[in-house]
Parts: sequence; structure tokens; C-alpha cells
Amino acid sequence: MGTSTRWKGPNGDRWSSAGRRLARWRDDSRNADQRLEEIAADHLSALHETLRADRSAFGLYDTACAAGERLAGALGSLATDGAESEDALVARLVSEVGGDGGTLADAAVRRGMAAAVRDVRSRHPELDDAMGGGAGGGFTWDILCDLYQVFFADMVGEFLRSVVAEHVKMAVPVLIATDPESRIADWVAEKVLDLVPNPCEESAEATDLAQAVDTAQSVVGAVQDPAAALPKIAELLVPRAVGKVLGLITEEITGEEGAAA
Repeated sequence: MGTSTRWKGPNGDRWSSAGRRLARWRDDSRNADQRLEEIAADHLSALHETLRADRSAFGLYDTACAAGERLAGALGSLATDGAESEDALVARLVSEVGGDGGTLADAAVRRGMAAAVRDVRSRHPELDDAMGGGAGGGFTWDILCDLYQVFFADMVGEFLRSVVAEHVKMAVPVLIATDPESRIADWVAEKVLDLVPNPCEESAEATDLAQAVDTAQSVVGAVQDPAAALPKIAELLVPRAVGKVLGLITEEITGEEGAAA
């Protein structure tokens, strides 16, 4: 999908069913929160089914992979340079990772990157030290690996936020004041977060440093500095991360990862 192609929205029975359930949902109804989680699950399942049937749908897979590779490439400099403020970090990463494409997938990447920075800051109060221009100013790798994971999860949430927002427009004025799209996006992001591989954990789980370096394609200097391998490990993990959050990789049949046909 080129950047000039107008996205026409998802279609099909699964999407229509999710949209109808959302249109009937009321914030003051019995079990409203549970029903909204079920509606969120419906939208996530619809997305997964669509992409399993056509990996090129919405341009989301390719866009997410390209963005993930750009984020992996930015991790090394973030470990040394950091940023002056949250706004500066958001602006930097939205520009470096999100690019300037005009599709819904591109927009979801940019919003997902901004949301990821804010989510990770809320989880790591110590991030303020790296944003205050202190010694080195860089971010620790546990923070950066969390940022990597949260980005892919928030990207999917933000994509579905846009889909839900279109459904909400069709259901006004009843739903407009309840902001279900934000709640659905948050639920989706939380649901898929644990599916994203963590570069730090992948490196630590290697049987020894030599294996980690080999996984990272023999990054120069990694023997002296194991963390130097992490950006390359993060890059190599991108297809798995995207495949998992988009439902293209499952572990349902043999307990091992297998790409859906």
C-alpha cells in the first residue's frame, strides 16, 4: 500500500460483528466493562484473522517491521545520548521511527511510538534522571528493552483505536462521551504486550556470550561490551515481534512458534 492510497477501512463479517456490538454497548449498562473487553477482543481477533488471510492487509505488517527496525537502530544512541525531556524524546522517536507516510498504519506507528514513551516513563520513574541532562544522559538497557516491547503493543492498540473511532462516529451521540476507543486500545496493548520478545531477555538467555554475539551477527566490540549486541538482537527479533502481535505467529499446535500460512 503506497502512502498516497486512501484506507477504506476493514470489512467482512468479523469486523461488522465487532462494530455492531460496539454500537449496542452502553457505559451505564450491566457488566459494561466486561462487555467492552469482549468487544476489544473481537476487534483484535478480526485484525488477526484479516492478516492471516492476507499479510499485506492495510500495509500494517510491512510498516510495523520497517518501524521496528528503525527503532532497533535508534536504541544504541538512546543508551548513550538519551533526551532532554519527554517531549523531546517523543518528537525524536516519532520522527526517526514513524517516518512521514500517510497511511493508517503509518499513523498507528507514530501514535504507538508516542504512547510507548509515555507508558514506559510511567513504569520507570528513574527515566527522569536520563532526561535531566545528568551524567551521560543515556537510558539503561532495561528501560530501552521495555520501550521496544511496549512500542509493538501500543502500535497495535493505536491501529485498532482508529478502527473503533470510525465505529464510534457511526454510533454518535451515545458513545461519543465515553471514549471507548481509548479503553479498547489500552486493553489490546496490554493483551499483546507479553507476546513481544524482550531483547535483553533474549540476550541473557543465550547459553554464553559467544552465542549472543553470533545471534547478533558478530557485532564489533560485543565481546568487550555485551550491550553493544542488543540493538542488532532487537533488529533480528522484529519479524517475530510483529508476527506475534499481529497474530501471524502462534504456539498453538506444537508448543513451538509457527508462522500461520
